[in-house]
Amino acid sequence: MNPRSSFISVLALLQFACNPMPNPPASATSGPALTTAPLNPAELDSIIRKVVTDKKLIGLTVGVMQNGNVVLAKGYGTRTLKPGDSVTASTLFAVGSVTKEFTCTTALLLAQDGKLSMQDKVAKYFPKLTRAADITLLDLGQHVTGYRDYYPLDFVDREMQKPTPADSIIVEYAARPLDFEPGSRWSYSNTNFLILGRAIEIAGGKPVQQQFAERIFGPLGMDHTKYELPRNDPNAASGYTTFALGAAIPALPEADGWVGAAGAIWSTPTDLMKWDLGLMDGKVLAKESYRLLTTPRTLTDSRSTGYGCGLSANINGETIILSHGGAVSGFVATNIFVPATRSAVVVMSNADGAATGAITDAIVPRLVPRVTVPKIEGSPALAAATTLLQQIIDGKVDRATLGDDYNAHLTPALAEAARASLRKEGAVTGLRLLRTVERGGMEVAVVAFKAGATDARALMYRSPDGKIQEFLITRQ
Repeated sequence: MNPRSSFISVLALLQFACNPMPNPPASATSGPALTTAPLNPAELDSIIRKVVTDKKLIGLTVGVMQNGNVVLAKGYGTRTLKPGDSVTASTLFAVGSVTKEFTCTTALLLAQDGKLSMQDKVAKYFPKLTRAADITLLDLGQHVTGYRDYYPLDFVDREMQKPTPADSIIVEYAARPLDFEPGSRWSYSNTNFLILGRAIEIAGGKPVQQQFAERIFGPLGMDHTKYELPRNDPNAASGYTTFALGAAIPALPEADGWVGAAGAIWSTPTDLMKWDLGLMDGKVLAKESYRLLTTPRTLTDSRSTGYGCGLSANINGETIILSHGGAVSGFVATNIFVPATRSAVVVMSNADGAATGAITDAIVPRLVPRVTVPKIEGSPALAAATTLLQQIIDGKVDRATLGDDYNAHLTPALAEAARASLRKEGAVTGLRLLRTVERGGMEVAVVAFKAGATDARALMYRSPDGKIQEFLITRQ
């Protein structure tokens, strides 16, 4: 629920996803699936076991799907602190804010039925909320409303220990002054999803959990997925927390009403992979609805949020990676899927702040098709970019390294202007290669750096003979 774990692209995905994808495909079924080298289940098992041991995790459940087939679905450690109480593949874990994927999808299904529109104003359902006539249901699902988050902390505060109806929470937090003008910023807010969940109930005429079951869980065969499961359920893991570096203790759960459509689902990796595959194969949503679910919001100043409706959307090389993480008291979860290869990774643990990123870091890149980049003569991309950047700063560009068109484009006046602008910002530091891809038979390298306190990127194109055909610098 809290943004520490629930917006996975801000955390673990930053290590392998380079930038938001503004226009993802309408559906994963729009072309043939790409393939990746077959995964070795024993190797995956070894990676996971090492993380469990090194990070001293209590319990963990992991699922890996490749090319539409489950490669691994397995439990590790214990579901409670009792030594023999082992996690199995069918042990239920709280998925936290991964629930938001289901909430947005259910709203989109109702929109397909004509029972609501994602452009409906919040005023249609809660007319007394702040700026309700200006904020849409889609704004809620995309976290651009300005409504204050009721769960920004990483522990259950005193307020959340008291059972409270969702409508009361909504009025308390969404009748306040907005934190920002709607559409001008992205800010994670669970309040948005309590409102969206109630709108779904009003428009659909049924409790949100019933709609989840009828529209998604049942049709996809997600037989081990539940909503608002009692913490003492015999099939469920128990949640734990620690303070400082102390021993694990039972986590205090949120009271009734505080999780709901923002994070109340419990599931298993196998069931979540059924969900991922159903979305990727177009079995859940129509193409335009899928596009709305997965297309990042563009803010009023033209920046991309990297977040669609209940899903983060990032690109690695030329491949979109869709994801969401979740955290409720005592649990963390990650759901990542790659439509291009019909692949997914699901990781869930029963401890606050469990360090599971090493697992996704090791596995997700293996599910992303490798981009074939032309072999380039001369220095590696980062070295070539670093050299040319320094030459521009020094005012001594070696024009023999440039292609004819770029040589003509980079006039002495333009080169001098570039030199002056870079020097004005300050020393260039922290050069790093973000990615290389192919375009037009050339290597395209994206290099990030700082010029003084300014974040900048250089886009460098090189032909196979090593000549630099383009080198453009922009602020970030």
